[in-house]
Amino acid sequence: MKTRTATSIGLVAIALWALLALFTAASGTMPAFQLTAVTFLIGGLSGAVSWLWRPGAARALRQPVRVWALGVGGLFGYHALYFAALRLAPPAEAGLVNYLWPLLIVVFSGFLPGERLRPVHVAGAVLGFAGVAALSLGSGLAARPEHVPGYACAFVAAFVWAAYSVLSRRVSTVPTDAVAGFCLATSALSALCHLAFETTVWPVGATQWLALLALGLGPVGLAFYAWDAGMKRGDIRMLGVVSYAIPVLSTLSLVAAGYAEPTGALALSCALIVAGALTASSDKLTGGAKAAAKA
Repeated sequence: MKTRTATSIGLVAIALWALLALFTAASGTMPAFQLTAVTFLIGGLSGAVSWLWRPGAARALRQPVRVWALGVGGLFGYHALYFAALRLAPPAEAGLVNYLWPLLIVVFSGFLPGERLRPVHVAGAVLGFAGVAALSLGSGLAARPEHVPGYACAFVAAFVWAAYSVLSRRVSTVPTDAVAGFCLATSALSALCHLAFETTVWPVGATQWLALLALGLGPVGLAFYAWDAGMKRGDIRMLGVVSYAIPVLSTLSLVAAGYAEPTGALALSCALIVAGALTASSDKLTGGAKAAAKA
């Protein structure tokens, strides 16, 4: 698979994650771990179903313990820490700290064999983070000392997701089919957490059930398979920078659906994130222009 193709597939994950908040809001009031358990079950089964017409694909689950530790640790570890952060700190602040993960992906990518981290990549990632900060500031922040444990969980969650994403390149020979197994394991662990800490709540009405199904098939299903392909064979730095578009696109989808109102902070955030993406890709744009001029 060519780098450009894999990067395009990775962008599909970003587009799907932008719908996460919308589908979650439409799915009702299901507790976090229960929602994770159900949606990852749907996402895992949707991947496993494809094995029916691809004999031998299930052999992708036969991986070393270190691969399973990376996959399940990344998916379950990130979500468990993120949910803890949301409980221990206000969502806006926790979300802002958590959105350090695209910047960490850009920085960590520089340690991969054959990858070269340039100043424009870091500058683009910083502009992207500024865009997320502008969006968060627009909703009002109220940082307090008692929220420090929540901020710590959000930061560790960002670190876990960035590490999982970048280290996926180091196991690029592992088929993406293995992600189905990681999703099912994450579902099982989340179910145990739900039974231990939460009260079961099921969707009410067809709309909420359909939103739950869409959530499992898209943002918590196809998105993880697409991200795996993008991280293993695509342009990691570009995907990291473009990931900052997720909260903005998510807010835009909520505005379009009537769950939120448009604000000046949203417009500023969009401008900063677009500027960040253009900055990060400036070397490629310049290179492409020079190549075209020579031709």
